[in-house]
Amino acid sequence: MTTTESYASVRYLVDDVQAAVDFYTGHLGFHLRTNAAPAFADVVRGPLRLLLSGPASSGARATPRDATGPGGNRIHLIVDDLDTEINRLRDVGLTFRGDVVSGPGGRQILLGDPAGNLVELFQPREAAPAIL
Repeated sequence: MTTTESYASVRYLVDDVQAAVDFYTGHLGFHLRTNAAPAFADVVRGPLRLLLSGPASSGARATPRDATGPGGNRIHLIVDDLDTEINRLRDVGLTFRGDVVSGPGGRQILLGDPAGNLVELFQPREAAPAIL
């Protein structure tokens, strides 16, 4: 396989490309790379390239009908302070899909984009100091 980009790409099918661009760039720190709305746009954050494919895009048209809705997969974004991010996003009217969940690796909460695709905001547990 030949790679020409230094990004890992994920495709999300969305109903409204511009609404998705506004969501990811306005709230989650992504930067617009290409905007061919209403069919397609892509946004980047670090090494992640998120392909936002509207109903008229070739990516959406190639998807089987029984797989067109949002799935259980999600992108995973690491944050420094989960509580601060939750408050910031709630203050601008965004709602979460459930409550904060804590586990051995850290804490997380799920956010839905305008099409219902999931975004996981994750704050890793601080590593215990090494015992020498």
